[in-house]
Amino acid sequence: MTRLARLLLVFALLATGACSGEEDTLKILAGSEVKDLEPLLKESGLNVELTYTGTLDGAEQVASGGAGQYDAIWFSSNRYLSLIDGARERLSTQTKIMVSPVVLGLNPAKATELGWDTTPPSWSDIAAAASAGKFTFGMTNPASSNSGFSALVGVAAALSDADEALSAEQIDAVTPKLKGFFSAQRLTSGSSGWLADAYARTPGVDGLINYESVLRGMKLTLIYPTDGVVSADYPLTLLAASPRKTAYDELAAWLRTPDVQRKIMDTTFRRPIVPGLGSAEPLLELPFPNKRSAADELIGAYLNDVRVPARARFVLDTSGSMEGDRIAALRAALVTLTGADTSASGTFSRFRNRETVTMIPFNSAPRPPRVFTLPERDPEQALGEIRSFAENLQAEGGTAIFDALRTAYQEPVEAGHYTSIVLMTDGENTDGSGAEEFGAFYRALPEGQRTVPTFVVLFGDSDVAEMTRIAELTGGAVFDARSGSLAAAFKEIRGYQ
Repeated sequence: MTRLARLLLVFALLATGACSGEEDTLKILAGSEVKDLEPLLKESGLNVELTYTGTLDGAEQVASGGAGQYDAIWFSSNRYLSLIDGARERLSTQTKIMVSPVVLGLNPAKATELGWDTTPPSWSDIAAAASAGKFTFGMTNPASSNSGFSALVGVAAALSDADEALSAEQIDAVTPKLKGFFSAQRLTSGSSGWLADAYARTPGVDGLINYESVLRGMKLTLIYPTDGVVSADYPLTLLAASPRKTAYDELAAWLRTPDVQRKIMDTTFRRPIVPGLGSAEPLLELPFPNKRSAADELIGAYLNDVRVPARARFVLDTSGSMEGDRIAALRAALVTLTGADTSASGTFSRFRNRETVTMIPFNSAPRPPRVFTLPERDPEQALGEIRSFAENLQAEGGTAIFDALRTAYQEPVEAGHYTSIVLMTDGENTDGSGAEEFGAFYRALPEGQRTVPTFVVLFGDSDVAEMTRIAELTGGAVFDARSGSLAAAFKEIRGYQ
């Protein structure tokens, strides 16, 4: 064999191996809730690749046929997905892997004070105590996270005494009770993990409504309402168009083996799905909406009528480096939040009724804050004003990141409201005070103002290390829009506001 022939053979073998590796990979679109199983999946001997997305975004992607690059999905629940027209035709085999009910966890002293450590309450008892201001809690956003959605469904079903799936009429009737219940909510989040971290650093919050598995990893007393719960069952689901059924079957079977089920139980605190392995008592399951319209109405009622109003401050880079496509992307991202995106996730991420939105554009110095307040009803005029403001943003001048951020933190914090800051910049600080001066300013703020998190959006040529330090200092998080959509990053942040 000639040297050229040998080289051609080597290249052919390498190419075949690369293609084979690609074909052998089971690609799964997953909810962030299962990220803690990644180390365990490596023991399966299978090539598994997980890509994470939000619950509603993932459901819409699958239902619309936009998940064709994946072989399977793995969300904490398929309940919402199954309500979307056309979604069931996209799904094939579903295999439930584990279980985690959504329950209330309270710090032990508060649980003892309320007597719930010895006598479990009903959701009505919990709602009465919440309405009377006897305890406070945090919960994820129902429009972004399944744990929050499950909690909202469970509370609404219990308070409405629904013995069947919730209807639109029942949702209207139970809304005043829900408003009293959620008046005690002090923390919100787009993910269960971030919520647990926020709880640990936020004084004055008595507990969380979250997955049992998350709460068991914390020093909380778990409260199991006597009238039932809504549980996640984590169905690993093969997509109908996937040719990878054999690999799917192998993974699903492996995950349900007794040894793996025990590892899931021991490492993640979730209940095993295989009978006979766990000692936990089964819980009564509350009814779930059987129509998408009812589910969407429940989420909409929560966002616009029930939950504590938000105070969102946007610190926006309009420096000269934003000229062109970047300022256009910023305008489009803000317009998206005024209702231009009519998808379910877009509708639920728009600025909400009763919300106060403060815009602080900056270049060489921060511009005066512009405040928009959305009314309880008919917010179209206010949304139009925000849209007009966004469309008229212009790029020029330098970049005074920290002076602008100081302006946002100098705004007063109202008790009983969620307050958060979004910082978007495409470059490094060039004007005004620096990072060390901001750090000293922040640490000298009153405690109430220091509880306001800053959610940083990386864009363009952002200084990653510096922006990460801001998020860590303020208890916020970093969202990366450098290689993706700025509008998508802004929509994701809305789950935390």
